Parts: sequence; C-alpha cells; structure tokens
Amino acid sequence: MAVLEVKNLSKHFGKVFAVNDISFSVEKREIFGFLGPNGAGKTTTIRCLMSFMKPTSGSVSIFGLDPQTKLSEINKKIGYLSGDVRLYDAWTGKDHIDFLENLHSQKSKADELIKKLDFNPNMKFKTLSSGNKQKLGLILALMFEPELLVMDEPTMGLDPLLQAKIYEILEDVQNRGTTVFMSSHNLSEVERLCSRVAIIKEGKIVTTENIQSLKNKRMHVVTVHFNGDYNKNDFLFDGVSIQQELPEGLILDVKGDINPLIQQLAKYQLKDLEITHASLEEIFLEFYDSSYSEKQNVLAKAGYYEGKEAR
Repeated sequence: MAVLEVKNLSKHFGKVFAVNDISFSVEKREIFGFLGPNGAGKTTTIRCLMSFMKPTSGSVSIFGLDPQTKLSEINKKIGYLSGDVRLYDAWTGKDHIDFLENLHSQKSKADELIKKLDFNPNMKFKTLSSGNKQKLGLILALMFEPELLVMDEPTMGLDPLLQAKIYEILEDVQNRGTTVFMSSHNLSEVERLCSRVAIIKEGKIVTTENIQSLKNKRMHVVTVHFNGDYNKNDFLFDGVSIQQELPEGLILDVKGDINPLIQQLAKYQLKDLEITHASLEEIFLEFYDSSYSEKQNVLAKAGYYEGKEAR
C-alpha cells in the first residue's frame, strides 16, 4: 500500500483551476519530488494533502486513511515543513519545542537535530534569520521521527551550506524509514535527493517517472570528430538529429536508444567521440517549453552553440 495516494484531485477557486484532476502515489521510504515553477499548483496540492483546504473533487489517502475524517490519527505520523515558516514571534525555539513535547507527552529528537543544524534554541522567533527560521521549522517537523514528511519548497532562499545540511538530514531520515514528499522548483535539489518525480504544469501533471528514466527519455548529446570523409546522411534516421556541423565532424542529438547510432559510427574511423547525458534542466525545459529544441537549433545555426548546450 502506498503511504500517500492522490486520485483525480482538483481544486478550483471560482473559474480558476489551481489543481486540475491530478493523480500520483508515493511509496514507503522514497523521497518523491513534486516539481514545477511558482504558480504551477504545488502549494495548493500540499494544502489539500494536509487538509488546510478541502479539495473541490477527488481524494487523498494517507496511510490508507482519509484526511477529511481521520486527520487526528494521520497527524500523529506526519511532519510538515512550510516553505515560509511562521511561528509565534515572542516564543523562543525552545518554547516551541517544549510545547510540542508536552502535547506528545514524550521526549523527542530535538536536541540531536539542534546539534546537527547548529541552531540556537534560546532566541525568540522574531529575531531569527530566514535560515534559522527554516532550521526551527525542520526541527519541529522531524523531532518525533514522522513516518511521512511533507515539505513545501524546503530550501528556498537558503545558502548552499544550509541546503547541503538539509539534504544530509533528509537522506538520513529516509534511511531510518521516513517517506518524504517535497515540492521544489530547484532542479539540482530534486536530481540529488529524489528517486521519482511528478512534474506539474498549470495545475496538471505532465509526467510522473523515476529520475533516471526521465533523463533517458530526453536525449544524449554526441560530439564526433571523424578521421577522414563522412556522409552526414548516414546519421539522419529516427531518434537522431544534427545539432551542428563541425569542420571535421558533427554534434548530434539522440533520443531514446543510442546503440543504432554507435553501430553507424563504427563504420567510420574516428578521431574523437564524446557522449553526454541531458541534464534535468534540459528535461524540465522540454516539458515546460515545447519550443526549447527549436530554439536550440536556431541558436546553433546562428553560431551560438557553446560546448554541450545552446541557450
């Protein structure tokens, strides 16, 4: 059974479809990325998952339970981190931690997390920097070792050192058995942490796949230099297109299986061959901008191709 399952979820605000008929599931102990730019519907989806707002239609199941009727039972197993942590200004971090420990009537992992994050719990919330507010939010979300951690843009606006520390903590809790659902528009973050990702565009899911298969779907970029004459028409077949012609070779885009191209290249004497994978950024742009490949070709023909990619 999936830890989190969303079926045909929609949320409308009047005639505005913030989320429109989306479905996905998150399995136990995976870090699942929910990827899209600001305004795509990520936060609205999370608010529906957390029962901060009621869906217009569709369903959410967490641990096999309906949040609309079993919220108190579900909340005992969930940690939540907002992208914009807002707590009591006059309370210190310790005040917040003590309050939650009293509610749960049990000791937490707060001290361990405070040390890992180098957080001062004695300062009032209103005096904390944005980074330290995020640290406190993460401590509160993780202090009772939740079975499911829901995070909305967890590292937005944070410096690289703090981002790296949060990544380390998330990988650690995953190893301990926690399932993580995190929204993000940070491509490198998703590529590093997540095993699977759903891409949302204008309130609809574009695709849900594991990271590696998503990369494989996009393309390889092959730069080949020939030792002698060659016929470029030998490389014009399904899945292969010429990105740029070089003085002694070609730059080729290859979608799907690369082996047919390798077999064709084996018929020639080569000076050099370089094969690179598409980055997650290139994949993301392909989903969000259907004219991206066309723009690449136009730029390449105009002489703006530099190294492995055109912009």
